Amino acid sequence: MTTGSWLGVAAMLIMAGPALAAEHDAPGMVVKPDAASVVYGPGPANLPKGTQISQVAGDPAKPGPFVLRLKFPANTVIAPHTHSKPETLTILSGSIHHAHGRTLDKAQGAALKAGGFVYLPEDMPHSLWTTDEPVELQVNGSGPFGLNYINPADDPSRPSGGKG
Repeated sequence: MTTGSWLGVAAMLIMAGPALAAEHDAPGMVVKPDAASVVYGPGPANLPKGTQISQVAGDPAKPGPFVLRLKFPANTVIAPHTHSKPETLTILSGSIHHAHGRTLDKAQGAALKAGGFVYLPEDMPHSLWTTDEPVELQVNGSGPFGLNYINPADDPSRPSGGKG
């Protein structure tokens, strides 16, 4: 590309600047310029103690797309469960193990590290666990979305739950 072509592209970007800035004010648009702008709070009762969650975009309880970020501490187990809708998991930092199946079999699990990705169709039984390091991951899906433990006794929100 010639110098004149580069200058032409630069001029178009400069002129488009105000229009691009206006797009950031579009209804429903969510912008998180960096990881520090993602605010976490305590995870829901049906996830293991110590879980942190950020509802980045959308609402998993309502119809439509959503994006969640989750942090799980080291040595956390999310017992076998399903979701009524497909989900994707993208590992942002740390590592987590994933296995599909109705029972927890750590020998069959695969380690997922930063940059790793999993697509899970609806009703696919699976489990997750961390070992000696925490993990941060992103969940993308469409609501209404929920987590259904294969064995209800594994649900930490139940009085005697979370034994998994």
